[in-house]
Amino acid sequence: MTSDKRTTFFDKAFRDPQGKLALAEAPNLPIITWFAAVVLAWFASGTFETLVSIIGKGALFAWAWLELFQGVNYFRRTLGAVVLIYVVWTAVTHKNML
Repeated sequence: MTSDKRTTFFDKAFRDPQGKLALAEAPNLPIITWFAAVVLAWFASGTFETLVSIIGKGALFAWAWLELFQGVNYFRRTLGAVVLIYVVWTAVTHKNML
């Protein structure tokens, strides 16, 4: 038997393999690490601020990389690509930006 259900662009862009709408999900370790680094950076200065910034950028880069290559739909993969470009761009053009 073949299924008559057609997959639309909307389905590929915004639904997971089970057919549920998937725009956001529970935070994973890289996002939690990035958020903690942002909060710590508010109170940090000097060398510690630089270290926290590097950790935060690394965590956000890891999250974006994972989304780009393992995201459940086109929206999540596009979000990963945009954030990855942002992280690389800010690392090249600015200093200590999370």
